[in-house]
Amino acid sequence: MKMTIDQLAALVNGRVIGNGSGVIEGAAGLAEAKGSDASFVRDAKNAAVLKELAATAAGAVIVPEGVPANGKTYIEVKSPVAAFAALLKLIAVEKEIRRPAGVHASTVIAPSAKIGKGVLIGPFCVIEEDAVIGDNAKLIAQVYVGPRSKIGPETLLYPQVTLREDVNIGARCVLHAGVVIGGDGYGFYFADGRHNKIPQVGTVVVEDDVEIGAGSAIDRATTGRTVIKKGTKLDNLVHIAHNVEVGPHALLAAQVGIAGSTKIGKGVAMGGQVGVADHANVGDGVQIGAQSGVKGDVEAGAVLFGSPAQPIQETLRQIFLIRRLPELFKFMKSLQGKKE
Repeated sequence: MKMTIDQLAALVNGRVIGNGSGVIEGAAGLAEAKGSDASFVRDAKNAAVLKELAATAAGAVIVPEGVPANGKTYIEVKSPVAAFAALLKLIAVEKEIRRPAGVHASTVIAPSAKIGKGVLIGPFCVIEEDAVIGDNAKLIAQVYVGPRSKIGPETLLYPQVTLREDVNIGARCVLHAGVVIGGDGYGFYFADGRHNKIPQVGTVVVEDDVEIGAGSAIDRATTGRTVIKKGTKLDNLVHIAHNVEVGPHALLAAQVGIAGSTKIGKGVAMGGQVGVADHANVGDGVQIGAQSGVKGDVEAGAVLFGSPAQPIQETLRQIFLIRRLPELFKFMKSLQGKKE
Protein backbone atom coordinates (compact mmCIF):
# COMPACT_ATOMS: atom_id res chain seq x y z
CA MET A 1 0.00 0.00 0.00
CA LYS A 2 1.23 3.45 -0.88
CA MET A 3 -0.72 6.73 -0.93
CA THR A 4 -0.26 10.40 -0.17
CA ILE A 5 -1.63 11.91 3.01
CA ASP A 6 -4.08 13.87 0.88
CA GLN A 7 -5.33 10.62 -0.65
CA LEU A 8 -5.66 9.03 2.77
CA ALA A 9 -7.63 12.06 4.00
CA ALA A 10 -10.00 11.69 1.05
CA LEU A 11 -10.44 8.00 1.88
CA VAL A 12 -11.48 8.75 5.48
CA ASN A 13 -13.39 11.97 4.78
CA GLY A 14 -10.85 13.99 6.75
CA ARG A 15 -9.12 17.37 6.55
CA VAL A 16 -5.33 17.61 6.31
CA ILE A 17 -3.57 19.96 8.69
CA GLY A 18 0.06 20.26 7.57
CA ASN A 19 1.82 18.61 4.64
CA GLY A 20 -0.54 16.51 2.55
CA SER A 21 2.07 15.42 0.00
CA GLY A 22 3.87 12.95 2.28
CA VAL A 23 3.59 9.26 1.42
CA ILE A 24 1.99 6.69 3.74
CA GLU A 25 2.88 3.01 3.37
CA GLY A 26 1.66 1.50 6.64
CA ALA A 27 0.05 2.00 10.04
CA ALA A 28 1.41 1.81 13.59
CA GLY A 29 0.88 3.03 17.12
CA LEU A 30 2.19 6.45 18.10
CA ALA A 31 5.30 5.09 19.82
CA GLU A 32 6.28 2.65 17.05
CA ALA A 33 5.35 4.69 13.98
CA LYS A 34 7.90 5.73 11.37
CA GLY A 35 7.70 8.60 8.92
CA SER A 36 5.99 6.37 6.36
CA ASP A 37 3.29 5.28 8.83
CA ALA A 38 -0.05 6.76 9.77
CA SER A 39 -1.20 6.55 13.38
CA PHE A 40 -4.25 7.75 15.32
CA VAL A 41 -5.47 8.98 18.67
CA ARG A 42 -8.94 8.25 19.97
CA ASP A 43 -8.98 11.09 22.51
CA ALA A 44 -6.38 13.86 22.65
CA LYS A 45 -7.39 15.14 26.10
CA ASN A 46 -5.35 12.58 28.03
CA ALA A 47 -1.97 13.96 29.17
CA ALA A 48 -0.10 10.71 28.41
CA VAL A 49 -1.59 10.58 24.91
CA LEU A 50 -0.64 14.21 24.27
CA LYS A 51 2.94 13.42 25.30
CA GLU A 52 3.06 10.48 22.87
CA LEU A 53 1.48 12.62 20.18
CA ALA A 54 4.19 15.27 20.57
CA ALA A 55 6.95 12.66 20.36
CA THR A 56 5.64 10.47 17.53
CA ALA A 57 7.57 10.14 14.27
CA ALA A 58 4.41 9.18 12.33
CA GLY A 59 4.07 10.83 8.94
CA ALA A 60 0.43 11.60 9.71
CA VAL A 61 -1.82 11.17 12.73
CA ILE A 62 -5.57 10.75 12.47
CA VAL A 63 -7.03 12.94 15.22
CA PRO A 64 -10.41 14.16 16.48
CA GLU A 65 -11.50 17.63 15.51
CA GLY A 66 -9.91 20.58 17.32
CA VAL A 67 -6.45 19.18 18.15
CA PRO A 68 -3.69 21.85 17.86
CA ALA A 69 -1.25 20.91 15.09
CA ASN A 70 2.01 21.69 16.94
CA GLY A 71 4.01 21.30 13.74
CA LYS A 72 2.74 17.76 13.07
CA THR A 73 0.71 16.62 10.09
CA TYR A 74 -2.77 15.60 11.15
CA ILE A 75 -5.84 14.26 9.43
CA GLU A 76 -8.79 15.70 11.32
CA VAL A 77 -11.91 13.50 11.34
CA LYS A 78 -15.11 13.08 13.32
CA SER A 79 -14.29 9.49 14.33
CA PRO A 80 -10.57 8.59 14.49
CA VAL A 81 -11.36 4.95 15.31
CA ALA A 82 -13.53 4.51 12.21
CA ALA A 83 -10.97 6.29 10.03
CA PHE A 84 -8.06 4.20 11.31
CA ALA A 85 -10.15 1.04 10.84
CA ALA A 86 -10.71 2.04 7.20
CA LEU A 87 -6.94 2.36 6.74
CA LEU A 88 -6.29 -1.00 8.42
CA LYS A 89 -8.91 -2.64 6.23
CA LEU A 90 -7.07 -1.35 3.17
CA ILE A 91 -3.79 -2.78 4.50
CA ALA A 92 -5.47 -6.10 5.32
CA VAL A 93 -6.78 -6.40 1.77
CA GLU A 94 -3.27 -5.78 0.47
CA LYS A 95 -1.85 -8.52 2.71
CA GLU A 96 -4.62 -11.02 2.02
CA ILE A 97 -3.62 -14.14 0.12
CA ARG A 98 -5.38 -14.14 -3.22
CA ARG A 99 -7.41 -17.35 -3.34
CA PRO A 100 -9.43 -17.86 -6.50
CA ALA A 101 -12.87 -19.41 -6.19
CA GLY A 102 -13.04 -23.15 -6.67
CA VAL A 103 -12.96 -26.48 -4.88
CA HIS A 104 -9.67 -28.11 -3.92
CA ALA A 105 -9.16 -31.64 -5.21
CA SER A 106 -8.78 -33.03 -1.67
CA THR A 107 -12.21 -31.81 -0.55
CA VAL A 108 -15.04 -34.31 -0.08
CA ILE A 109 -18.51 -33.06 -1.04
CA ALA A 110 -21.66 -35.14 -0.70
CA PRO A 111 -23.72 -35.45 -3.90
CA SER A 112 -26.75 -33.75 -2.29
CA ALA A 113 -24.83 -30.73 -1.00
CA LYS A 114 -25.51 -27.40 -2.71
CA ILE A 115 -22.60 -25.12 -3.48
CA GLY A 116 -23.27 -21.49 -4.48
CA LYS A 117 -21.50 -19.29 -7.02
CA GLY A 118 -17.99 -17.97 -6.41
CA VAL A 119 -17.38 -20.28 -3.45
CA LEU A 120 -13.86 -21.15 -2.27
CA ILE A 121 -13.46 -24.54 -0.59
CA GLY A 122 -9.85 -25.20 0.39
CA PRO A 123 -7.86 -28.35 1.12
CA PHE A 124 -9.30 -31.25 3.14
CA CYS A 125 -12.77 -29.83 3.75
CA VAL A 126 -15.76 -32.15 4.18
CA ILE A 127 -19.26 -31.10 3.13
CA GLU A 128 -21.92 -33.57 4.23
CA GLU A 129 -25.31 -34.51 2.79
CA ASP A 130 -27.81 -31.69 2.11
CA ALA A 131 -25.45 -28.99 3.35
CA VAL A 132 -25.75 -25.58 1.67
CA ILE A 133 -22.85 -23.19 1.01
CA GLY A 134 -23.95 -19.67 0.01
CA ASP A 135 -22.52 -17.55 -2.79
CA ASN A 136 -18.96 -16.24 -2.34
CA ALA A 137 -18.44 -18.07 0.95
CA LYS A 138 -14.86 -19.06 1.81
CA LEU A 139 -13.85 -22.24 3.63
CA ILE A 140 -10.08 -21.90 3.93
CA ALA A 141 -9.02 -25.45 4.88
CA GLN A 142 -10.00 -28.49 6.98
CA VAL A 143 -13.54 -27.22 7.55
CA TYR A 144 -16.27 -29.73 8.42
CA VAL A 145 -19.87 -28.89 7.47
CA GLY A 146 -22.36 -31.37 8.89
CA PRO A 147 -25.52 -32.74 7.31
CA ARG A 148 -28.20 -30.13 6.53
CA SER A 149 -26.07 -27.25 7.83
CA LYS A 150 -26.17 -23.94 5.97
CA ILE A 151 -23.56 -21.22 5.47
CA GLY A 152 -24.73 -17.82 4.25
CA PRO A 153 -23.22 -15.77 1.43
CA GLU A 154 -19.82 -14.09 1.89
CA THR A 155 -19.19 -15.89 5.17
CA LEU A 156 -15.56 -16.77 5.96
CA LEU A 157 -14.54 -19.93 7.83
CA TYR A 158 -10.89 -20.25 8.84
CA PRO A 159 -9.12 -23.62 9.21
CA GLN A 160 -10.53 -26.39 11.39
CA VAL A 161 -13.95 -24.85 11.94
CA THR A 162 -16.53 -27.53 12.72
CA LEU A 163 -20.23 -27.14 12.04
CA ARG A 164 -22.24 -30.07 13.31
CA GLU A 165 -25.54 -31.16 11.78
CA ASP A 166 -28.46 -28.74 11.24
CA VAL A 167 -26.48 -25.59 12.05
CA ASN A 168 -27.40 -22.34 10.31
CA ILE A 169 -24.76 -19.62 9.82
CA GLY A 170 -25.83 -16.26 8.37
CA ALA A 171 -24.32 -13.92 5.80
CA ARG A 172 -20.97 -12.09 6.16
CA CYS A 173 -20.00 -13.95 9.31
CA VAL A 174 -16.39 -14.69 10.28
CA LEU A 175 -15.57 -17.88 12.19
CA HIS A 176 -11.94 -18.06 13.27
CA ALA A 177 -9.77 -21.16 13.55
CA GLY A 178 -11.00 -24.00 15.72
CA VAL A 179 -14.54 -22.74 16.29
CA VAL A 180 -17.07 -25.49 17.03
CA ILE A 181 -20.74 -24.77 16.38
CA GLY A 182 -23.42 -27.27 17.34
CA GLY A 183 -21.57 -29.54 19.75
CA ASP A 184 -23.84 -31.24 22.27
CA GLY A 185 -25.15 -29.17 25.15
CA TYR A 186 -24.06 -30.26 28.62
CA GLY A 187 -27.15 -32.21 29.62
CA PHE A 188 -27.16 -35.17 32.02
CA TYR A 189 -29.38 -36.65 34.73
CA PHE A 190 -28.38 -38.95 37.58
CA ALA A 191 -30.10 -42.32 37.90
CA ASP A 192 -29.12 -45.93 38.60
CA GLY A 193 -25.87 -44.79 40.16
CA ARG A 194 -24.55 -42.98 37.12
CA HIS A 195 -24.86 -39.87 34.96
CA ASN A 196 -27.09 -40.43 31.95
CA LYS A 197 -26.98 -38.32 28.80
CA ILE A 198 -29.93 -36.19 27.75
CA PRO A 199 -29.91 -36.20 23.93
CA GLN A 200 -29.38 -32.76 22.44
CA VAL A 201 -31.62 -32.60 19.35
CA GLY A 202 -31.94 -28.83 18.82
CA THR A 203 -29.85 -26.55 16.64
CA VAL A 204 -27.74 -23.38 16.54
CA VAL A 205 -28.62 -20.26 14.57
CA VAL A 206 -25.92 -17.64 14.00
CA GLU A 207 -27.43 -14.55 12.38
CA ASP A 208 -25.79 -12.15 9.91
CA ASP A 209 -22.55 -10.19 10.54
CA VAL A 210 -21.46 -12.21 13.58
CA GLU A 211 -17.75 -12.77 14.31
CA ILE A 212 -16.63 -15.68 16.52
CA GLY A 213 -13.10 -15.86 17.89
CA ALA A 214 -10.70 -18.79 17.74
CA GLY A 215 -11.44 -21.82 19.88
CA SER A 216 -14.95 -20.71 20.83
CA ALA A 217 -17.77 -23.23 21.22
CA ILE A 218 -21.52 -22.73 20.81
CA ASP A 219 -23.60 -25.71 21.90
CA ARG A 220 -26.75 -26.90 20.17
CA ALA A 221 -30.03 -26.59 22.05
CA THR A 222 -31.51 -29.54 23.90
CA THR A 223 -34.65 -28.78 21.89
CA GLY A 224 -35.30 -25.60 19.91
CA ARG A 225 -32.42 -23.21 19.16
CA THR A 226 -29.29 -21.63 20.57
CA VAL A 227 -29.14 -18.20 18.92
CA ILE A 228 -26.37 -15.67 18.34
CA LYS A 229 -28.13 -12.59 16.98
CA LYS A 230 -26.95 -10.23 14.28
CA GLY A 231 -23.86 -8.11 14.71
CA THR A 232 -22.66 -9.84 17.87
CA LYS A 233 -18.88 -10.26 18.30
CA LEU A 234 -17.36 -13.06 20.38
CA ASP A 235 -13.69 -13.08 21.36
CA ASN A 236 -11.49 -16.19 21.56
CA LEU A 237 -12.41 -19.11 23.84
CA VAL A 238 -15.98 -18.02 24.53
CA HIS A 239 -18.44 -20.75 25.53
CA ILE A 240 -22.17 -20.45 24.86
CA ALA A 241 -24.26 -23.26 26.35
CA HIS A 242 -27.46 -24.86 25.07
CA ASN A 243 -30.60 -22.76 24.48
CA VAL A 244 -28.81 -19.44 25.13
CA GLU A 245 -29.72 -16.29 23.19
CA VAL A 246 -27.07 -13.57 22.75
CA GLY A 247 -27.47 -10.10 21.25
CA PRO A 248 -28.00 -8.48 18.85
CA HIS A 249 -24.77 -6.43 18.77
CA ALA A 250 -23.38 -7.88 22.02
CA LEU A 251 -19.65 -7.91 22.80
CA LEU A 252 -18.23 -10.86 24.75
CA ALA A 253 -14.50 -10.81 25.56
CA ALA A 254 -12.21 -13.82 25.92
CA GLN A 255 -13.20 -16.77 28.12
CA VAL A 256 -16.72 -15.57 28.81
CA GLY A 257 -18.98 -18.49 29.72
CA ILE A 258 -22.78 -18.37 29.47
CA ALA A 259 -24.72 -21.21 31.08
CA GLY A 260 -27.81 -22.81 29.60
CA SER A 261 -31.10 -21.07 28.78
CA THR A 262 -29.75 -17.61 29.58
CA LYS A 263 -30.80 -14.58 27.54
CA ILE A 264 -28.26 -11.81 26.85
CA GLY A 265 -29.83 -8.58 25.56
CA LYS A 266 -29.03 -6.06 22.88
CA GLY A 267 -25.65 -4.29 23.09
CA VAL A 268 -24.50 -6.09 26.24
CA ALA A 269 -20.73 -5.89 26.88
CA MET A 270 -18.86 -8.43 29.03
CA GLY A 271 -15.19 -8.30 30.00
CA GLY A 272 -12.91 -11.32 29.97
CA GLN A 273 -13.79 -14.38 32.06
CA VAL A 274 -17.27 -13.21 33.00
CA GLY A 275 -19.49 -16.13 33.99
CA VAL A 276 -23.28 -16.06 33.83
CA ALA A 277 -25.41 -18.68 35.60
CA ASP A 278 -28.17 -20.62 33.87
CA HIS A 279 -31.65 -19.24 33.20
CA ALA A 280 -30.56 -15.63 33.83
CA ASN A 281 -31.97 -12.72 31.86
CA VAL A 282 -29.42 -9.95 31.22
CA GLY A 283 -31.14 -6.80 29.95
CA ASP A 284 -30.20 -4.54 27.05
CA GLY A 285 -27.10 -2.35 27.36
CA VAL A 286 -25.71 -4.04 30.47
CA GLN A 287 -21.94 -3.75 31.07
CA ILE A 288 -20.15 -6.35 33.20
CA GLY A 289 -16.52 -6.03 34.30
CA ALA A 290 -13.91 -8.74 33.83
CA GLN A 291 -14.02 -11.89 36.01
CA SER A 292 -17.46 -11.05 37.37
CA GLY A 293 -19.94 -13.76 38.27
CA VAL A 294 -23.60 -13.15 37.44
CA LYS A 295 -26.03 -15.33 39.41
CA GLY A 296 -29.42 -14.05 38.24
CA ASP A 297 -31.38 -11.48 36.28
CA VAL A 298 -29.83 -8.07 35.52
CA GLU A 299 -31.95 -5.04 34.68
CA ALA A 300 -31.29 -3.12 31.47
CA GLY A 301 -28.50 -0.54 31.55
CA ALA A 302 -26.86 -1.84 34.73
CA VAL A 303 -23.06 -1.63 35.18
CA LEU A 304 -21.80 -4.53 37.30
CA PHE A 305 -18.51 -5.78 38.67
CA GLY A 306 -17.39 -8.42 41.15
CA SER A 307 -18.24 -11.96 42.13
CA PRO A 308 -21.07 -12.11 42.85
CA ALA A 309 -21.64 -9.26 40.40
CA GLN A 310 -23.25 -6.14 41.84
CA PRO A 311 -23.35 -2.43 40.96
CA ILE A 312 -19.76 -1.40 40.28
CA GLN A 313 -19.66 1.43 42.83
CA GLU A 314 -20.71 -0.97 45.59
CA THR A 315 -18.00 -3.45 44.65
CA LEU A 316 -15.33 -0.73 44.52
CA ARG A 317 -16.45 0.54 47.95
CA GLN A 318 -16.12 -2.98 49.39
CA ILE A 319 -12.66 -3.41 47.87
CA PHE A 320 -11.61 -0.11 49.44
CA LEU A 321 -12.88 -1.22 52.86
CA ILE A 322 -11.23 -4.65 52.60
CA ARG A 323 -7.89 -2.99 51.93
CA ARG A 324 -8.32 -1.02 55.15
CA LEU A 325 -8.90 -4.15 57.25
CA PRO A 326 -5.29 -4.41 58.53
CA GLU A 327 -5.48 -0.79 59.68
CA LEU A 328 -8.88 -1.32 61.31
CA PHE A 329 -7.71 -4.53 62.97
CA LYS A 330 -4.70 -2.75 64.40
CA PHE A 331 -6.98 0.01 65.69
CA MET A 332 -9.31 -2.53 67.36
CA LYS A 333 -6.34 -4.21 69.04
CA SER A 334 -5.23 -0.84 70.40
CA LEU A 335 -8.71 -0.29 71.90
CA GLN A 336 -8.59 -3.67 73.60
CA GLY A 337 -5.26 -2.77 75.13
CA LYS A 338 -6.70 0.45 76.57
CA LYS A 339 -9.68 -1.42 78.04
CA GLU A 340 -7.41 -3.75 79.94
